[in-house]
Amino acid sequence: MLVTDSATTVLRRFAPMIYGPTLLFAVGEGAVIPLLPVLAAQLGADIATAALVASALVVGQLCGNLPAGWAVARIGERLTMAIAGVVCLAGVAGMIFAAHIGVLAASVFVIGFCAAAFGLARHSFMTTRVPFGFRARALSLLGGTFRLGMFIGPFVAAGLLALFGDEHAAIWFFGVCLIATVALVLLGPDPEKVVNGADAGARASVEDTGEPVTGSIPTSGLGRALKPGAGVFRTMWEYRRLLSRLGLAAASLSAVRSARQLVLPLWGVSIGLDASTIALIVGLSGAIDFALFYASGQVMDRFGRLWAALPAMVLMGLGFLALAFTHDLPTADLWFGVFAMILGVGNGLSSGILLTLGADVAPREDPAPFLGSWRTLTDAGGAVTPLVVAGLTAAFSLALATGLVGVVGLLGAGAFVRWVPMFVPRTGADAGPPDDERVEP
Repeated sequence: MLVTDSATTVLRRFAPMIYGPTLLFAVGEGAVIPLLPVLAAQLGADIATAALVASALVVGQLCGNLPAGWAVARIGERLTMAIAGVVCLAGVAGMIFAAHIGVLAASVFVIGFCAAAFGLARHSFMTTRVPFGFRARALSLLGGTFRLGMFIGPFVAAGLLALFGDEHAAIWFFGVCLIATVALVLLGPDPEKVVNGADAGARASVEDTGEPVTGSIPTSGLGRALKPGAGVFRTMWEYRRLLSRLGLAAASLSAVRSARQLVLPLWGVSIGLDASTIALIVGLSGAIDFALFYASGQVMDRFGRLWAALPAMVLMGLGFLALAFTHDLPTADLWFGVFAMILGVGNGLSSGILLTLGADVAPREDPAPFLGSWRTLTDAGGAVTPLVVAGLTAAFSLALATGLVGVVGLLGAGAFVRWVPMFVPRTGADAGPPDDERVEP
C-alpha cells in the first residue's frame, strides 16, 4: 500500500475524533492568541502587564498537564476532551465579558489549562490506538494539523476584525469552534470501533519497516506498566530515570523551538529590518516548517526516531550558533534570511517527535499519568526559554543569548544520541518503558 493510501486511512479513521477537533481548537485558539495583548491594553494594562496576561496561557498549560493525566486515567480520553472543551467555553465567556484585567488573565489561564487537558487526552488516545509501525506518521500528522490551525487562526481573526471592527468577534469565533469541537468528540464515530472492524489478518503489529499498518495494537508483550490507577506523582517517581534523561533531552528540543519563535523577530528588529520584511522572512520560515511535518513522520517510521531528532537538533543548534556571529556583518540581513530558512527546516524535521517519543516510552496499559509528566517537562522547556533569552539579552546581548540557544541545541542533540537508543523501542513488540526503568517500592 502506498504512503498516500495510509495517510488517507488514518484521516478517515481519526478525523472525526482527533484531527477534526484538533484543527477546530487550534484555529479558534490561533485567532485569539495575537489579540491577548490588545485586549489587555483595552482594560488599562501597560506593556509588562499585557505580557503577563499573554503568558497566563503558557502557565495554564504547564499547570494543566498533571491534573489532565489524572483525569484521563480515571474518566477516559473522550470524556476528558469533552469536559475540557466545555470548561474552555467558560474561559471564553470570561474573556468576552471581562471588565477587569484580573478576570481576563484568569480566563486566559483557564483556556491554557483546558488546552493542556485536551492535548494530553488526544495524545493518550493516539498512544493506545495507533500501531507502532505507523505511530510517528500519525502523530506528525496530528502536529501538522495543530500547526495548520494556528497558522490559519490569525488570518481568520484579521478577517473578523475587518468585518466587525471588534476584537471580541474573534473570541466569539473561538467559542463557536469549541462548541463544534465538543460535538465532534461526543457525537463523532469512535475510531476504535473502526479498528475493531478491520480485517483480523491486519491486527498484529509488525516490525518497524515503515510500511503502513492497520488494525489494533496487541495488549500483550508491550513492556511492564504500573498498577491500574497509579497516581501521577507515583508515576513520575517510578519513571524518574527515564524522565530525567530522555525527558530532559525532549525539553531541550522544546526550548530551542520556543527560542526560534522569539529570536527571529527580535533579530530582525535588532539589525534594522522593517516589520514587513521581518514578517515575510518569519512567514517563509514557518511555511518551510509546516511543509515538512509529514516528512518527519516518514523518517521516524522508516529509519527510527533518532534519524529525525538528531538532524533537527543539529540544524537548529548550528543555525542559532552561526546566526549569533552575523549581527554586525554588512550582509546581516542576508544571513538572517538564510538561517531563518535553516531553522525552519530543522523545526519541520522535528514535527511530531515529542508526541511520538512520549507515546513510545509511555506505559502501555495506562499512559495518561506518564504523559502528564512528559508534557509538563517539554512545556516547561518551552516556557522558560523566552524568559532566559529576554534576561540574557537585557544583561548582555541578543547575540550571546542566541549563541547559548545554539549550544543548548547541540547539547540536546548529544542527549538524544545517548538516550534514544537506550529508552526507545525499535519495534511495536518492545513498546513501553524498559523493564529496568520500573522501580519497585
